[in-house]
Amino acid sequence: MTKTLVCLVMLMLALQAAAANLTLGVLQREDDERLEPRRVELAYPGQPGGPLAQAVEMAVKESQFELDAARLQVKVVVRAARSAADARGVLQQLAKQGAAAVVLDLPAAWIAVAAPAVTVPLLNAGEPDEAPRQQGCLAHLFHTLPGDRMRADALAQALLAHKWTRILLLHGPRAADASRLALVQAALKRYGLKTVGLKPFKLSADPRERDLANPLLLTGGADHDAVWMVDSDGEFARGLPYRTALARPVVGDAGLVAEAWAPHFERFGAPQLARRFARAAQRPMTSADWAAYMAAKAVLQAALEQPGQTGATQVLKALSRPDFALDGFKGVRLGFRPWDRQLRQPLLLTDGVGVIGSAPVEGVLHPRNVLDTLGADAADSLCRVRP
Repeated sequence: MTKTLVCLVMLMLALQAAAANLTLGVLQREDDERLEPRRVELAYPGQPGGPLAQAVEMAVKESQFELDAARLQVKVVVRAARSAADARGVLQQLAKQGAAAVVLDLPAAWIAVAAPAVTVPLLNAGEPDEAPRQQGCLAHLFHTLPGDRMRADALAQALLAHKWTRILLLHGPRAADASRLALVQAALKRYGLKTVGLKPFKLSADPRERDLANPLLLTGGADHDAVWMVDSDGEFARGLPYRTALARPVVGDAGLVAEAWAPHFERFGAPQLARRFARAAQRPMTSADWAAYMAAKAVLQAALEQPGQTGATQVLKALSRPDFALDGFKGVRLGFRPWDRQLRQPLLLTDGVGVIGSAPVEGVLHPRNVLDTLGADAADSLCRVRP
């Protein structure tokens, strides 16, 4: 071995020894019924299209140049949980192994049990329920996926902008439908829209329940400007547009929906991101994928600020800073709200084919940040965690 080659080998070994390591966890639910092939093929609005680990790994790969320059080696560790107690144990294990942060795709009830067991930064990319953002909020629990209240506010703004002020509300029988219905009603009140009818629906072949399963019967009666569908499952909602008694738009969980992401968004570099993800995952990017991608980007950006200090404490400190900002391919810089750790972001209004617009809509005002018109503002947030 020549002297030059020896020097090169020693230099490479020295660089490897000097490199810092960062472990980024991904915790998802095992045997996720949302990812059953039939449901994925139907592509219900707001539903995931595949495992979120694909978006996390893509974010790491795209950041490789900066990571190499900072001599920061990132390891993505994917784990699955079978229950809330199992999720708590997995999080504790990841924390003991030195994870700098963990991206979560867990139900709200599991997050409530598991999240308080650790102090590692947790980034919720898969659960839109308001409970982890409100009563169950924690200083180390961040949310990159928009909450249900944000989506409701976005659609209420869109209806107001179109002067569709008389709303017929349809809702399903699930517990999640009941909680989301309350958020929709609050959004309608917030923006001065009128509910002209409130009707439950039910998927049923029983002739005695035909009034609950027939779109024509459900949407007949009082005149209205739009039908708002609350259907957490999505099966009934997908068959409602163009089957209403009156020629009226459908919004909510079918027709016009408010999403964090749409694969056909055509501005701010979004097409390039959508194509990169489609090549990497062999499927379109969903809102949950975008949220997981942004969660990973946030952690990596926080770690790159001081590559020599890549522990959970440093990442949490960076994510919590008021000036921490991300490029989310939506035309504005995005950062976490200090009161509930929700990522401020515009939402895309889409019919599943094209992006019709975005929210906040033009003309909606706020004394500090117009993005805070989506979701719980500081004054009415139930979260009492402050940095």
